[in-house]
This record gives sequence, structure tokens and C-alpha cells, in this order.
Amino acid sequence: MFGDLFEEDYSSVSNYQYGKEKKLKTKTLEPPAPREFTNLSGIRNQGGTCYLNSLLQTLHFTPEFREALFSLGPEELGSFEDKDKPDAKVRIIPLQLQRLFAQLLVLDQDAASTADLTDSFGWTSNEEMRQHDVQELNRILFSALETSLVGTSGHDLINRLYHGTVVNQVVCKECKNVSEKQEDFLDLTVAVKNVSGLEDALWTMFVEEEVFDCDNLYHCGTCDRLVKATKSAKLRKLPPFLTVSLLRFNFDFVKRERYKETSCYTFPLRINLKPFCEQSDSDDLEYVYDLFSVIIHKGGCYGGHYHVYIKDVDHLGNWQLQEEESKPVVNLKDLQNEEEIDDDPLIILKAILLQEENNVIPVDQLGQKLLKKTGMSWNKKYRRQYGPLRKFLQLHSQIFLLSSDESTVSLLKNGSLQAESDFQRNDQHIFKTFTSESPGLNDKTSCPHWFDINDSKVQPIKEKDIERQFQGKESAYMLFYRKSQLQRPPEAQANPRYGVPCHLLSEMDAANIELQIKRAEWDSTNNNLELHLHLGPHYHFFSGALHPVVSQAESVWDLTFDKRKTLGDLRQSIFQLLEFWEGDMVLSVAKFVPAGLHVYQTLDGDDLTLWEMEIVDGEDLFVWNGVEVGGIQIPTGNDCEPLLINVLHLATGSEGDKCQQLIESPHVFPSNAQMGEVLTTLAVPMGVLFINATDPAEEENWVAIPREDLKKTFRELGLGNHNSLLIQDSRDDNSTLLTQGKWLTGMSEISWLQVQNLCELESEEKQVKISATMNTVVFDIRIKAIKELKLMKELAENSCLRPIGRNGKLLCPVPDSYTLKEAELKMGSSLGLCPGKAPTSSQLFLFFTVGSDVQPGTEMEIIVEETMSVGDCLKLMLEKSGLPGDTWHLRKMDWCYEAGEPLCEEDAALREVAIRSGDTLLLIEGKLPPPGFLRVPVWLYQPGGPMRHWKSPFRMNSTPSPGGVCRPASTHGAPGDPHGEVSLRFLGDLEISEDTTVAELKSQAMTLSPSSELVIPSPTFLRAWTMEGQRPSRLLRANQQQLKEYKLGRKTEICLEPLEKEENLGPHDVVLRTQMRLPGERAYTPCADLVWDTARGWTASSLRQRVAYFCSLPVEKIEIAKYFPEKFEWLPISSWNQQLTKRKKKKKQDNLQGAPYYLKDGDTIGIKNLLVEDDEDFSTVRDDLGKETQKQLALGKKSQEALRVPSSDLSSGAKTPGRPRAPEASLSIHVGSFR
Repeated sequence: MFGDLFEEDYSSVSNYQYGKEKKLKTKTLEPPAPREFTNLSGIRNQGGTCYLNSLLQTLHFTPEFREALFSLGPEELGSFEDKDKPDAKVRIIPLQLQRLFAQLLVLDQDAASTADLTDSFGWTSNEEMRQHDVQELNRILFSALETSLVGTSGHDLINRLYHGTVVNQVVCKECKNVSEKQEDFLDLTVAVKNVSGLEDALWTMFVEEEVFDCDNLYHCGTCDRLVKATKSAKLRKLPPFLTVSLLRFNFDFVKRERYKETSCYTFPLRINLKPFCEQSDSDDLEYVYDLFSVIIHKGGCYGGHYHVYIKDVDHLGNWQLQEEESKPVVNLKDLQNEEEIDDDPLIILKAILLQEENNVIPVDQLGQKLLKKTGMSWNKKYRRQYGPLRKFLQLHSQIFLLSSDESTVSLLKNGSLQAESDFQRNDQHIFKTFTSESPGLNDKTSCPHWFDINDSKVQPIKEKDIERQFQGKESAYMLFYRKSQLQRPPEAQANPRYGVPCHLLSEMDAANIELQIKRAEWDSTNNNLELHLHLGPHYHFFSGALHPVVSQAESVWDLTFDKRKTLGDLRQSIFQLLEFWEGDMVLSVAKFVPAGLHVYQTLDGDDLTLWEMEIVDGEDLFVWNGVEVGGIQIPTGNDCEPLLINVLHLATGSEGDKCQQLIESPHVFPSNAQMGEVLTTLAVPMGVLFINATDPAEEENWVAIPREDLKKTFRELGLGNHNSLLIQDSRDDNSTLLTQGKWLTGMSEISWLQVQNLCELESEEKQVKISATMNTVVFDIRIKAIKELKLMKELAENSCLRPIGRNGKLLCPVPDSYTLKEAELKMGSSLGLCPGKAPTSSQLFLFFTVGSDVQPGTEMEIIVEETMSVGDCLKLMLEKSGLPGDTWHLRKMDWCYEAGEPLCEEDAALREVAIRSGDTLLLIEGKLPPPGFLRVPVWLYQPGGPMRHWKSPFRMNSTPSPGGVCRPASTHGAPGDPHGEVSLRFLGDLEISEDTTVAELKSQAMTLSPSSELVIPSPTFLRAWTMEGQRPSRLLRANQQQLKEYKLGRKTEICLEPLEKEENLGPHDVVLRTQMRLPGERAYTPCADLVWDTARGWTASSLRQRVAYFCSLPVEKIEIAKYFPEKFEWLPISSWNQQLTKRKKKKKQDNLQGAPYYLKDGDTIGIKNLLVEDDEDFSTVRDDLGKETQKQLALGKKSQEALRVPSSDLSSGAKTPGRPRAPEASLSIHVGSFR
């Protein structure tokens, strides 16, 4: 997404650099972290794909599913290399699943990515950010797989593993005739409400019989009359894997809202399904199933988070828990041996190294693994007795071998043999503890291995932890069982490579090698710290803090240093840099505070590494003698941190008397100073102190400090930097000082609603106020309003209350049964009493209008059943609008009042496409294209006015030819301004496949009739842009890239820009519009295109050099600026490389893609020739006019808002019940045809 913003630079960087030149510190993108101690890989969340991750992990830990998918080779599925070939049938979804499962098994990374898989689903970035239901995904994914595997040996994969049948029987009590109906299932959906657990639900479904008698008789075909009968259901065929979906979400018909059932619902770890099946002679073990996965939902019915509990059937992961239960009694001698081993670091370090590949490990990781094994770091457990870790390894050189840079350590061969013999001879139980990194060695078959997989995080859990998911907001949502008779082959145990195809193993092995190389490079690069050394002799102490004597630049030296080196090494390096230094050198951590530089803690321990001392990148270090600076002893530490306090007091006149003017002055006090020192400093011994206790949203409020609190410190009273204190002399009776502060005043609570008469019936009152509380029912308010307005009683049966929005629009009617709290109405809201009934619980109240240009108050209203199809609703709206024809479709208005995605499924019910009461639907002319196709409006585009590149028979301001609309786009620039004009000519609509390339799009656009007036030699003479707000937005730069790779939505419009010569842009090329400023005039020449290669970075220096070469001017004799047309402003682009200080923070800004420039394709760059003009102004006369127009518009808007204040305040709380929550969107996976 960011292109080469994070492109790695492998240039060499020395251990430390110094001087006045700015250092280049290589910054590489951090590679994925290796797997954690569980040895299992999670899946990264793309924003809202936790539901997808949970289901994919379940399928991955279903070995039979995984291996059946692996058994399909490239000869059946195709290969990724052929996916772009037109005639190749590449089954992309199974291929992506194969690759994902191989990554989860073999690739050494903590979390895999599903980006390629969701791309194969045809999902856009919006769908990846939107959460869906995992039960729905399970059915849709299985359907997509079945479609993808048609014609292969895996065509019955889903049917073979998950398909079962249920038989429904009706038995006539008269003739005993049995009527049967068989149903297939891939998952069983069971009730949760009023059911104690899974077995109880299955008993209700498959054991209990429904009796037809009395008024509910059954018509028997054999008897040919109504008879008594019984109805029952049984499981006829059980699949190897049983999926159970729990109906946690229900609808409350009283409150008319969805809710989540959080009551207790138990389910067994092992279940016998024989009581629920047809009678059979099969062995009982055929009906026994074991639980192996539980997908859990945390949250409510409108959102939440999914994670999954999974049983590791093949023991692929390292399952190890610190037992909190009471330990059994052990032999005292064994306990003493274990304590001796725990106290011997030599044995523990040997044990860790024995488990590593080739017995080699980085020293930093050795310390981390020691922490995991013993629960304590080396410094806390062994440092006092054995010294630093590296020194301990050096002292035992007969066993350990350190690398030349002391970054890695290995175990010598004789040390390895000696360690193994020690374990075999004396301490076999320690081997059980330290083989946790090798899964399968210490596994206990009696203890199932369960893991909690939460996106990227994988944690081992106990089997009893599953009971926590029986109830609550975080509870089980889907259950997965496997037949207990299914046995795994011994070679699959603890073997992640088992069953993985050779070509995928080779791909993963190569990827692992690449990851190791990247991690080594990243480790080398990112172990450098940039330190800022503040030299004591260049500072002096005043006003409670340290300040530079000359300038900040002269007082600070920057040093890049390896954090794996010790404090002693750092001190020695600084001694070598500062040849003038004499005497002791003390290094202290310092920090800038508003008062100046303050010294906190002195660094101690020359044999500690900077990493162990927790020195961070960009740390400020003060270099001094540890006692004084400039002859003044320096207070250090957090307790005496200087605080900058604003003190307010009355000014003193020339004759010593106090004026009525309040002045504010800053003062610095140590944090541990007493509050009374403020009075002493300002020579007001009998004064009274006030603290400003004002909240940001409240009015000003001053609180007096009691006399006894004057002995408390600033820190004890919670004062910080920039807090305000107010001083009043207690001998002064004048209260002017206090009256200048404002005190909080309470507001009386509003306890009424305003109801307006909108029934078109005359009444004495137009509106009335109805007293109410938040628990008042809407029906009562409506009846009271009818009485007080003295309207006809008949309105009680045929009227409703509708909230009035801020703009005066009537919102969706509020159901009579709601309370004000349920309807989300605030006190003081304004309601309208309107004719007509409110919709029932099964009906929808909808607004609709024709076209996408929605004007407030012009919408029409309709009440329809929520089961009505989209197509029928469209016909009804067309009929009510009086519009003929069938070339229309519906779109839902989104949250920003624009036309959203079209409602494509005309046969779907309104509720199935997430249409709710209060939604606005738009009638848009035009029939929707078939699936896999886009209808793209195409425009001819020319920046800077009429065509300057091509001679054409039409002009942009001329009368358009038939089929084309010629007009300048609405822009923010003033008319005639070169950087403000954009001319567009509509060419027509293209119905085009998503698999079409950009080059093919251009070729087809050239066949549209208005474009045929232009003589364009080939598509390479056209530049394609997407449009946003009638302006070019994103450049479609790669001619051979397919449209679907750009993830164009259904609302996308394309504009084509003719060029004078062929153009084939590279991935790093950026197209900019340059304009040279006319000397002596506030105007510019017409724009000229400049192509800038950003492969070496988006720096200001690189852009300046490219512009200077383009204009044939010296780089130091030009100034450039980016134009922001929406603000009518020019922002100069200075060369940061020439202006950089030694501070690191400013170096991070050297990227024009980021703030404040946000440079992109199509931006306008103004150029000024300093040889003929040296002022700093880039603006034009039209910019001044544009700013003035914006200012007038803003003032007019404020005045209109001021006139609307009374009504808007009253109606601000009015909300329609269905509006607050985001709409639910349907889920789909796009699959090609393989029949």
C-alpha cells in the first residue's frame, strides 16, 4: 500500500559517528517475528477478520481436511504462474488455502497473513475491515470450495468430511403409515434460549415427538382424511466431523431489537450421539465424538470479537503450563537435587543450548530463554554471584564459544557431550523441564493439548478452561466434533511437515532462509541507538534548570552506539571523542521539561549493556562531573523536577499601591518545594493561594488552598507544568481579584418534550410541552399531546410521533411501545404529531428519492414488509414515483449522505440486505452490470483549460456533441486560474470485465463516439485516472495490471488524459504538474508535466534536483511549493538536508508523502527562479479572491447556524431507533466457473 516508503537500505553504518554533519542511520522494515514458545503460528487480523481467522485455524487443525486439500496437485488446481493466462483454469482459492496452511505449519513466523486469500475471495479493503458472522462464513466458504473443486478428485471433499442427513418422519396412528422426508446438512443449528445445553437441545430435536391431535390433525395420504399422528426427527447419517452452530442471537419482539443469549449452555468434551440416531446394529464407538474446536464470540449482537479454543490433535505445538495446583509429595533428595540444578547456571545454559539448532543462539535470546525457564532474569538471579552473562560465558571458554563481536554463543563439542552425559547420569528430570522447545518429546497422552488462538496470539490453556465459555458475553458460538475412532498415523505426531507437498515445502524452506537473513540484517541495524550528549561545560544553571550557554546546536553532540555494548564501552568512546575532557566523567539520563533541561538518574554499572540498562533510542545523556555545573551544585532526580507554574496577582503601581490590573508571570519551583514558597518568592507573606480547578468543558473555577496545605509540596497537591495559581493578599479587602474569576453555576434539568401539531388539523396551540421521564412510554406522550392540543379523539387510532431532526426533517416514526430511553430520545427533543400509524415490528419505514442528489425534505416515504424482495420494493417505489421502465436499480444512502453500493440481489429480502427502518434508498437510473463486470463512466480530461496537446474539432466550452457532455468540473480554484481549471468531456459508459487490463480499458474507451474525434495513435498516448469529486484522484499507472487489482468499486469513474508522446510509467514514477512563476507578476505559466523517479526516496532534496534539471536552472537558484487548491494556499518545500539540525526527530520528517505535504500524483508544484525574483510569496491574485470568498461563505454559514440554534438545541436529542448502529452487510466469496 505504501509502495517503497519502507524500502530497505543496506548501506554500511559505523558503530558511532560524531561531528556537526547529520548521520545517516539505516532503518529497515522489521521482518515478522519468529514463532513463540508454543511453536504455533497465529493469523494477523486485517481489521475485522477475526471471524475468518478463527474458522481458518479450525480447518487447519482438522488434519484430514488439511491433508485432503494438500493431496490436490498443480495438475488439478493449476499454478499461480498461470493465473493471468486467459485460457488457464486456475483454482485460486484452494491454492491460496494450501499456501496458507503450509505457512501455518512450516514457516517460522508468529502470524501468517490472509491478504492473498481474501484477494482470491474478491474482497475489497472495505470487506476486510467489516466484521461478519462466522456461521455464515462457514457455509459460504464450503460452498466456494465445492464450486472451486468441481472436476477434480477433491470434488467431494466437503461432502465426504462434513455431510450428514436427518430424516423427518410422520407416523399415522390409524394405519401406521410412515411418511419420510430426508434433509442434508453440513452443520447442525441448535437452540440456546431456554435450553440447558447441547445434549438437551439434541434431545428436543431428535428424541421428543410432536403430537398432531385435537385442532391440529394430520392429513394421512393412505387414510385420505385428518388423523392423529406423531412427528419426529432422527440423525440417519453422521459425518466424520460434526459442526454445531449455536443460536446465540435472537430478536425481542417486545423491545423490537436483537439481543445475545448469554445464559449458561453446557456442552460435553465427548458425546455419544446414538440416542439421537436411527436404530442400527453399528458399534457404539461409531457414535462417539470428541470436541476439538470451540469458536468463541465476545461482545454483543452488533459487534464483538472472535477467537478459538483448539485441540492440537497431532501435537504440533509446544503445550506447557505452570501448574497452579498443589504439587504431590516428592522425595526430599530429589527436591534438593532440583534446587542444586536450579542454582547452577552452567547446567541450565547447557540445557538451553542443547535444544538449539547446531547448538548456537544469540546472547540476547539466551537471556530471554533463561528468563522463560527459571522465571527470573540473569541479572536478578545470578549476576551478584557470577557477574554479567557475557563475562560468565567467557570464563567458561572450555564449554562456550563466543563470536568475535560477542553477539552469539555456541556450545563446544566436548561441552555438548559432557552436558549430555551429565543429564543421563544425574539429572534426567531437568531434561523434562527443558525439552519444552521440542514438541512431542514430553507430551502426555493423558493430557489433551488445547490452545487459545486469538488472531496473532497463541496461548496454551487447560481443558477445564473450556467451561468458562458456557455463558456470558464471551461464550461459545460454534462447536466442532470429530469421530473418536479417527486415528492419526504415528509419523504425523509432532511432525508439521507431514503431508505437505514437496513444492510447498521447498517454497517454505526458501522463505525461512530469507526470513533468517532479514532478521539478521534487522538485528544488526536496529541494535544501534542514537544518543544526544549534552556537554556540562556548555551549560549553566539558572531558573531551576540547565540552559545552553551559547546555543543548543553547540551544546549537543549526537552519537550512534550499539546497545549491546556496555556502559564502560560508551564512557570510553566519549573520552576518545572529547579529547579536552579532564577529570571524572559521569553520565546521567536527562530530559527536557518546560523549564529547561533536568538531570534525573546517574548511570551506574560499567559492565551492564545499554539494553540491560533500558537506554532507549533518542535518549538525552548529560556528561558532567556528577557534582556541579559552572560552580553551582545541581539538584537531580525525579523528586526535584522543576515545574513551570503560571502565577496570577495584582500589579503594583508606581507609588507602591496595587492596581486593579491582573498580571500573569511564569515561575519555576522544584516539585518537592512547599506551596508556601510561592508566597515567599512573590513577597506576599499574608497571601491566600487559589488553584485553577477548571475542567476543559466547564467555566473557570478557582479553589482556595487551606492554610495547613501550604506545607505540602507541589507534587503532593498534584500540580504540574503550566498549572495556574492565583494570589490574593489577605490584608486587602478588595474582592476585585476574586470577581475576575468565574464560578460554576448549575443548570436546571429539562424534564419535558415539545410536540408540534403536524396533522393538518386546526387547533388552539401549534405546539405543547409534555412533562416526561426517560421511562415514559411514547404512547402516553402521544395521547397527552392530542388532549392538550385539543384534537379529535380519532387521532389516537391513526397518528404517530416522529422526531424532528436538526434540519427540520421528520425522522422515522417511534413505536408506541418504546420508552424514551429505548427510543434514544433526549429531554427537550422536538417531536411531530403526524397522521398515520407507526410501522409494526415486521414492517420497515423507508425514505426514498430519485437520483443521488438528495435535497433535504424532498424524500418520499413508504412502509413495506421486511420480507419484501429488493425487486418488488423497486417496482413499488417506481410506481409511487410515477417512473416508467425497468432500467433502474436501488442504492442505499451511506452515512455521509452519498449513494452507497447497489443492492444487487433483487430476489433477496430487504432484511437480508440489512435494510432497516429509517434508511434512505435511492432510485438510480441504469441497469446493473452482470457479476464480474463494472459499468465505468469514462471522461476525457484536460488540466489547465482547453486542449493544449491535441488539435480537436471541439472546444471545451462549446455545445456538446450527441452522447457527450462538455463542461468544466466544479473546482476550488477560481475560473481562469491555471492551477484551478479542470475541463472534462463525458465520453460514455463502458461495461467492462474486472479482469480487463488498464491498456484494454484505454483501447475500449477510444472506440466511444466522442473520443473518435481525437486522433490518438495508441493507448500508450493516454493516461488513466480514477475520479473523486470531479477531480483526478488515483493514477492507474501499470498498463498490464488488471482492474480488479486496483479494487475499483461500483461507483468508480475514469478520466483519460491525452498525451503528446507515449508514456510507460514505472512503479516509482510520480507525475507532477509544474508551473513556472512569471517574474514581476502574481501569475504562472501553463502547467507542464514532470515525471519524478522516487526510487531513491521521497525527499525534498531529490525533488528539488529533479525540478532544477527539468527547468535547466541551478538547484540553489530555485524555490518550489505545493499548491493546495481547497485552501488556496502554497506550501514551500524546503530542502531539509540543508536545514537539518542534529536532532533525530526532524530527520524522520524527510518524506514528502507524509505531513505536511502529502505529495501524490497530479499535484501542482510552483517553481520560482531566484535569479530574477527572490521574494517568498507564491500566491496569486485569484488565491486572494478565493480565500475571501471562503471567508464570506464561512461567515454566512455561522450566521445561519446562529439563527437555527433555538430549534436545533431542542431537537438535538431526537434519534430514530434504528439509526445509531452501523449497517450489517452481506458476505460473499466470488468464485470462477470450472464446469
